[in-house]
Amino acid sequence: MVRMGLRRLHTLAMRISYRGAAFSGFARQPEQLTVQGELENAFRMLLRRDVETTCAGRTDAGVHAVGQVVSFDVFADELEELDARDAGSGRERLASFRRSLNAITHDDIAVREVWQAADGFSARFDAKAREYRYFLAVGAVPPMLTRDFAWHVPGSASGLDVEAMERASRCLIGEQDFKSFCRASSAVDKPTCRNLMEVSFSAETVMGEELLVVRVVGSSFLHSMVRTIVGTLVDVGRGRRSEEWVAEALAACDRTAAGECAPAQGLVFWSVTYD
Repeated sequence: MVRMGLRRLHTLAMRISYRGAAFSGFARQPEQLTVQGELENAFRMLLRRDVETTCAGRTDAGVHAVGQVVSFDVFADELEELDARDAGSGRERLASFRRSLNAITHDDIAVREVWQAADGFSARFDAKAREYRYFLAVGAVPPMLTRDFAWHVPGSASGLDVEAMERASRCLIGEQDFKSFCRASSAVDKPTCRNLMEVSFSAETVMGEELLVVRVVGSSFLHSMVRTIVGTLVDVGRGRRSEEWVAEALAACDRTAAGECAPAQGLVFWSVTYD
């Protein structure tokens, strides 16, 4: 339990989803519409004070989420008041708080669940793994219903060499320096080693449209890392680059050695793993 002055603090966490198109990323920015800014505005209205939030992983402008986790602290008396709203009703604990957040926050944000975490829990620092999924529309015809959530790579699924992409991705697994796969400006004087646990591929049909889903799991990620990995592997799948080129790009530790950064709309922050 954390104490601040004479008032005790407890930690709450919530799982949220959002459509990224409307936002300039997750992190608050002056004069910009952001997910964190909208959440903290909602807390200010409900708790009548400023509340600082921490997320499991900051997403860029245009990137979506279905399983983002956010943690924040409330005072003990505030928690008692929030609990009292659901007392004796048979509803889930903090359900009223969740409904209130959904009623006043941006329409492109959905608070899925709110729960009391261990005091001092951090959505960011206590995370063991983060999963992203990137959606590629691989049909010959541009997607209609999924076009806001996928990158159209023209050609049929058989035209994109997924087996070559899978083989090329194997060199990325493990703890390595991913400087070639992040935005160059974000890597200046900062550590760029990360532990990538999985890159896998699966075919899905969503609302009648063919999608190739690239699942990427790691302990943490650099700025634009997942999108650059996907863009690089797509070059291999299209036959523009050899499978060996991915390992060469990784070893170069130079952003110009790897492929393009895939468009933001195809990327979804999928889930977070904790102990």
